[in-house]
Amino acid sequence: MANAGYGKRSAPGQRPRTGHDFTHLLPRDAAIAAYIDGLCDGADISVKTLAKALPYGQCALRTTLNRLQEAGHLRRGSECVATEEALLWVTRTFFSRTWRDDAWWDAFTRGDVPPEQPQRPTRSRSFILLAALGRTTPALSLSQADCLALEPQVSQWFERGATEPELLHALTEGLPTPVHHAAALLRRRLRDKLPPVREASPARRVVLRTLECGECRAPGSPEAMPGGLCGTCRGNPDPAPTAPTGPADAVPVHGVRARMSEVRAGLVPRTERNHR
Repeated sequence: MANAGYGKRSAPGQRPRTGHDFTHLLPRDAAIAAYIDGLCDGADISVKTLAKALPYGQCALRTTLNRLQEAGHLRRGSECVATEEALLWVTRTFFSRTWRDDAWWDAFTRGDVPPEQPQRPTRSRSFILLAALGRTTPALSLSQADCLALEPQVSQWFERGATEPELLHALTEGLPTPVHHAAALLRRRLRDKLPPVREASPARRVVLRTLECGECRAPGSPEAMPGGLCGTCRGNPDPAPTAPTGPADAVPVHGVRARMSEVRAGLVPRTERNHR
């Protein structure tokens, strides 16, 4: 496994794995791509680590990774990750078994690609809630047949935007003593207390993600790096700007170091600040 923040990251929405996913690649590239595809997320896929597991040298592996990038299977970049203390930019190497064009990687970088759908659990959310009622409220213990019969009604609550605490409150609050038939009581409450449909506006997802050139590692927008390479590495250097950018009183790029040295020289040492 790679260090935290590094290593393979699977792209979302890939097709199921087949025996001819990489037949359009050269034999060596296809073999290496299949090997990377079989690794779990977070696995170290640097050329040094791959060279220890595969019968290829680091130069050959680096060439293959660049070809996989050109073929739309791989992109390198950075992503902002929130921790309890700060926001950190970490290196990402995104891998997609399914070939992707530049437009797809552009949308993925903006966060417009829907996340991969998780596998459906063996039991539905509604069934699990019903089956667990007896743990906290023994009077509402249900059989498997009762859970299956009430499952559609609970699902209807979830479809209308109800939360699990709301459901549990509606089902368990103010129970009669004793409860003669738990399933019949719950069926009545699920029907009589069914909430109205809630129109929830979809929240816009904010994704902080950028790509970098696979050759020189320079960061940039996806539009400026078709095939994962910047204009300079493609042989098309960007024209030099004719006018300075930024505010009129901004420090020129070549003068940043000198300006920072002046600022540091004017700072009062901590020992002197404490005495003052």
